[in-house]
Amino acid sequence: MDSPQLHIVLYQPEIPFNTGSVGRTCVALGAKLWLVRPLGFRVDHHHLRRAGLDYWQHLDWQVVDDWPTLLAELPTERLWCFTKRGDRGYLDADFQPGDALVFGRESSGLPSEILDQAAGRRLRIPTSELVRSLNLSNSVAVAAYEAHRQFGLQSGPTGN
Repeated sequence: MDSPQLHIVLYQPEIPFNTGSVGRTCVALGAKLWLVRPLGFRVDHHHLRRAGLDYWQHLDWQVVDDWPTLLAELPTERLWCFTKRGDRGYLDADFQPGDALVFGRESSGLPSEILDQAAGRRLRIPTSELVRSLNLSNSVAVAAYEAHRQFGLQSGPTGN
């Protein structure tokens, strides 16, 4: 498989349907999905089939045990961390092919020790004051498609 244009990292995701939705977005864009343990669900064949994730066999994905393992195996040092405490909006980022977009747990986001390492690369997706944050899968889609747009790609991996 060709090297992905984009890496999506879910740090300790808790909700299988969000991860499934993110996986669908990754397949649509040809992005690689990285899952950092612990996960709030199982990713074996039975559970994937039961959830109706019929596209999962087309997904380039990998599960790693922890954050240091991710950093050792991820083929980029350009990580963009998404947080409601971001230094700037995601539209102000200069995404490059090969970048990794990092998203935290649905209940608590990314831990401060990861955010502290991401000075200058903490991004937020603006919302009204009436909502705490967007759903994880919506946030990934918004950010991933903006990165895709910046790469100048006019179509998905199949040319459609």
